[in-house]
Amino acid sequence: MTFRNPLLTVDIIIECNGGIVLIERKNPPHGWALPGGFVDYGETLEQAAIREAEEETSLVVTLVEQMHTYSDPRRDPRHHTVSTVFIATASGVPRGADDAKTASVFTQANLPEPLAFDHTIILRDYFNLKNGIPRHHVFSP
Repeated sequence: MTFRNPLLTVDIIIECNGGIVLIERKNPPHGWALPGGFVDYGETLEQAAIREAEEETSLVVTLVEQMHTYSDPRRDPRHHTVSTVFIATASGVPRGADDAKTASVFTQANLPEPLAFDHTIILRDYFNLKNGIPRHHVFSP
């Protein structure tokens, strides 16, 4: 019997210099995305978020809150992942590193399109939260 389980990941919305930090991915799927990645064995979600943020943006972040967990099996075209999203703050100038080609600060008004994975949905939820619009997730089997 072969077991197939979803892979655990984190994504980080880094509030920095009046906007949020996005990375341009070096590896497929290409495009702009939130910093994030896989949780290593023996690592907490929070440790993974801090590590991934620094690896991809060269920023030292402070986690503010856990926003939501996204689990649509189609969210990553490579395989089924479950991602917990954190909101963090940082100061300084982001620099792309590790598997990020570049890192830049964007506002809601100038987000690049399209975003990789389900990051358009995640950022819609984030900006709604910041703008005081209640989140209405529909949970379906």
